[in-house]
Parts: sequence; C-alpha cells; structure tokens
Amino acid sequence: MKLVLISDTHTRHEGVDVPPGDVLIHAGDITGSGGLKAVEHFAAWFERQPHPHKVVIAGNHDFCFERTPAEAEALLSFATYLRDSETTIDGVRFWGSPWQPWFMDWAFNLQRGAEIRAKWDLIPDGIDVLITHGPPRGHGDLMVSGEHVGCDDLLDALRRVKPRLHVFGHIHEGYGTSHEGETTCVNASTCDVGYRPVNAPVVVDV
Repeated sequence: MKLVLISDTHTRHEGVDVPPGDVLIHAGDITGSGGLKAVEHFAAWFERQPHPHKVVIAGNHDFCFERTPAEAEALLSFATYLRDSETTIDGVRFWGSPWQPWFMDWAFNLQRGAEIRAKWDLIPDGIDVLITHGPPRGHGDLMVSGEHVGCDDLLDALRRVKPRLHVFGHIHEGYGTSHEGETTCVNASTCDVGYRPVNAPVVVDV
C-alpha cells in the first residue's frame, strides 16, 4: 500500500504537487485560522485528488473542528476524518488524533502530563499507521529557536504501540523522516517556517 503524506498546508494546498498513491493522508492544519470557508475550499481540492482513500485529521489552526465539529466534519464527508478514532483500509489499521501539548492559544491544546497522556492512552495496540498533528519528543520537533517541543507522552505511546508509520506535522522546520525503533516517523509539513508550500509530499509503502 502506497501512502502519500502531507500536513500543514494552511490554505496553500493548490500549490502542492501530489503524487499518486493508494491513500492520501493529511495530518492537520488545513486552514490558516480555522474558518469553515477555508475547509470548504480545501475539501474541493482534496476530493479532486485521485487517491482511492483519503484520511485527514485536524490541527491546531483548525479551530472549526474543535468549536463546530459537526459542520466542519460534514465538509469532509467524502474522506475519513479521524479524531481519537481508527479506520481500517485493506487490512491496515490507522489511528488519528489532533492534540498537541499546549502551544500558544491554538486549537486542540492540552497540558503536558496526565491531560494529554489520557488521549494517547486511547491508542490501541495493533495500529499500523499513527497520525497525530504534533510530533513525539525528539522526532521532527526541533524549532528554529533550538527547542525540542515534541510530546514525551506521545513518544511513550509510540514505543508501546510500535506502529509501522507515525505521520505528523505542526513544526514546519522539522520536516523530514527519522526512526524510533522499527517505526518510521515522518514530519510531513508542506509549508516551511515562512508558510511557503515548498516541502514535497512524502511517499511511504506499508
């Protein structure tokens, strides 16, 4: 199964050259400031992509998915939207979750420690592809300030579940691939730190 990974398009999706594949995954930050009109515009583009399966989660910029989830999710009815939930495609299990440790005053913020750990505890064993908006500690989480802002509890969950792939975004300057044990970790941020859609989609076979 060929997975095509993107994230953090921030309304600049039209500038992305998306390669073919079996499943197109967007790991959040569809919008700039979380308006439904921006989701509607993204949805029209996302639906046009030729991939047989499409999976998407929200990110910290996507306020409408937190404040008016029914309206926002309805715009993506053609795709599989995951929020602390899973789907299975051709025998491959996917789990998606939008949360990240508190980051300014954006959407889907939770305090580090018990509050966010409760979300990661929901991830069941046996998941093949884990999709979160934020990164685990030490993987694609280094900001230009020199600070690692990934989630320690997410790293613990990653080590427990051992998925084949963990895809995320959130930290634009962390774009790239690394490994945690047998798990391939991909920060698929499409936009760079200047919000330019310059990072190519990442293609992974699972």
